[in-house]
Amino acid sequence: MTHASTAAPATPTAPDSLSALLKHGRPLVMGILNVTPDSFSDGGRFLDPRRAIAHAEQMVAQGADIIDIGAESTRPYDGMQPVTAADEMARLKPVLPAVAQLGVPISIDSLKSEVAAWALDNGATIANDVWGLQRDAHMAEVVAARGVPVIVMHNRDEADPRIDIVADVEAFFARSIAIASEAGITRDNIVLDPGIGFGKTPEQSIITLAHTAAFRSFGLPLLVGASRKRFINSVSPAPPTERIGGSITSHVYAVQQGAAIVRVHDVAETVQALRVLAAIEKGSAL
Repeated sequence: MTHASTAAPATPTAPDSLSALLKHGRPLVMGILNVTPDSFSDGGRFLDPRRAIAHAEQMVAQGADIIDIGAESTRPYDGMQPVTAADEMARLKPVLPAVAQLGVPISIDSLKSEVAAWALDNGATIANDVWGLQRDAHMAEVVAARGVPVIVMHNRDEADPRIDIVADVEAFFARSIAIASEAGITRDNIVLDPGIGFGKTPEQSIITLAHTAAFRSFGLPLLVGASRKRFINSVSPAPPTERIGGSITSHVYAVQQGAAIVRVHDVAETVQALRVLAAIEKGSAL
């Protein structure tokens, strides 16, 4: 296996970096761009590079603060087969550099350090690791070498309904933060994601979301990605594309509990919901 280089120069800071956006004091909306044939909600819709770039442009126009690009499905409950790093990069090459020109930070959603390294050297400015630096031994090195933020997501190989899922998430975060520290990733470059829908039963996803505020104890920004997830179907049966109401409710709740970023498919609707929430809390139109 070819290991990713850890000596590449840091990617230049984007005009509106993640750290700068977080200082605005409002929740950020991360738009999802799947350049895959098999993602659970929009698999295949944006595999064509032209459609992918157009969709990214649309999400930015709708108010997305960040675009999260993934080229391998990480759907957690359908036994998805992994793809090679070469396959991921082949899907990303005609898309990522163009999307990086849209003026918002780009995160690379990959669990492979080789893919993350390539993406971070070609326009991405954030690493989004669905295994929280605990699966690929070189991921933390790649992130540290480039001095970029990393989203550390909780995950499990299998859901276990017997465990205390909140305690499990907290223990996982503690391990990931230790790995990050040892690699030289600074705390101000870490974002925590409790991994709604990953390694959890639908009930555990609901419990995890309900305890969003508990994860603020780490003193780090929180990202919540509940968009169109299966737990919504367990409460109110609907196919993924008809779970917008449940998605928005979940993200509004997460923001009220302290989430700094929400990761969504439906950008326009989420931006509107969060703006109205802010106006209500302020007591006047913004």
